[in-house]
Amino acid sequence: MAVVILAAGKGTRLKSKYPKVLHEAGGKTLLAHVIKTALKIIPAKDVYAIIGYEAERVREAVSGSGIHFILQKEQLGTGHAIMAAREALARYDTVVVLSGDAPLITAETITNLRDFHTAQKAAMTVLTAVLPDPWGYGRVLRKRGSKTEIASIVEQKSATPIQQKIREINSGFYAFAVKPLFSHIDELTTRNAHHEFYLTDMAAILSKAKQRVVALEAANPAEILGVNTRAELAEIDRHLRMDKCQQLMADGVTIYLPETCVIDAEVEVGADTVIEPCVRLLGSTRVGSDVRIASYSVIHSCDIGDGALIQTGCVLEHSQIGVRASMGPYSHLRPGCEICEGAHVGNFVEMKKTRLGKGSKANHLTYLGDAEVGENVNVGAGTITCNYDGARKYKTVIEDGVFVGSDSILVAPIRIGKGAYVAAASCLTEDVPPGALAIGRARQTTKEDWVKQRKEARAAKDGE
Repeated sequence: MAVVILAAGKGTRLKSKYPKVLHEAGGKTLLAHVIKTALKIIPAKDVYAIIGYEAERVREAVSGSGIHFILQKEQLGTGHAIMAAREALARYDTVVVLSGDAPLITAETITNLRDFHTAQKAAMTVLTAVLPDPWGYGRVLRKRGSKTEIASIVEQKSATPIQQKIREINSGFYAFAVKPLFSHIDELTTRNAHHEFYLTDMAAILSKAKQRVVALEAANPAEILGVNTRAELAEIDRHLRMDKCQQLMADGVTIYLPETCVIDAEVEVGADTVIEPCVRLLGSTRVGSDVRIASYSVIHSCDIGDGALIQTGCVLEHSQIGVRASMGPYSHLRPGCEICEGAHVGNFVEMKKTRLGKGSKANHLTYLGDAEVGENVNVGAGTITCNYDGARKYKTVIEDGVFVGSDSILVAPIRIGKGAYVAAASCLTEDVPPGALAIGRARQTTKEDWVKQRKEARAAKDGE
């Protein structure tokens, strides 16, 4: 068996310069969702995506999947797309056709379609759905007196008023026996409203040729939903994200108000973790067990260790947070940070490419960039590393047990030795030996009665 994914369309109604199948829902492109589902059934060597509009962009976006690509140079309809794949598919017995813009389809439904098609010994099997409002979909016309066979599929624009009352619709998912498909596919014509080759017309063609054409109704009509408009894209995204929350909750994760949370498809969360309302977990984020993530935090492609606490409003990107570490509230980790076991990054602290060692703390209003911070270090409020001279980045090393006083400026490259103290409000430009006290500030000068004298001098000047 081969699986063909139709992915050549532009998606005019989306009003976008990007290919339809590269729009995202649930944290991945529509096409990536469909490919992932197909690969649950058969190996990548038997999966083909038919691409056309912005073909190279589409190929590049999912090139890591290992599937094959077939170029449809002109986009002349779904039937024309299968014509373009004739040479690649000729060696197979069966081909299942999927829509690249319908990401809710499940492996179970595709398997059922394949098995039903095989059991019925059909030339064509159409996956159908019964919808409360079938407007816009092609209607399935069943053969009189038959529970499984269909005579044809009629598109919305061509349907008569009586046919428009039919609620069973064509989903756009099919299974074909390859030999009869390509024996008759050249009988397709463009005599329709869009002047394209419709794959749906194969139902009538094969039926007239005395080939068996059957229908299988989908158990869950939501699976066949595709994307043509931005509103439909939002609805698909809602389905995917709610399904993700349901899956995590079934696995032992507590999610308060799941309808407010945005959790991408590839995110993993351990049991007994608590996710508060309005949290976003994006990309390849991995969250351990017994973690608590407070509201309004945004976490993108991070690894979070067991027992960690992510307090309100943290923004964490491409970083590692260790076991029982604490973040926030309102901490910002830019890419490349490692917060080690039991460390604490507090209010309005920003870090970039920084390692904060076990048990160390940076609690308030601090910037650490390109820094290596050892264990049990205290970084006082308002401390910054000056890591950039306008042309190059430089590293700051703070060894174990260092105490950095508040409002300190560490001008990189610099090393603060083990157990050293940095006096508050110091600006340091030289290395500090282990165990030393570094003071980098001017001596305080106090001028008594200065304010009184200044006021008297100003009054005298005004009186002249």
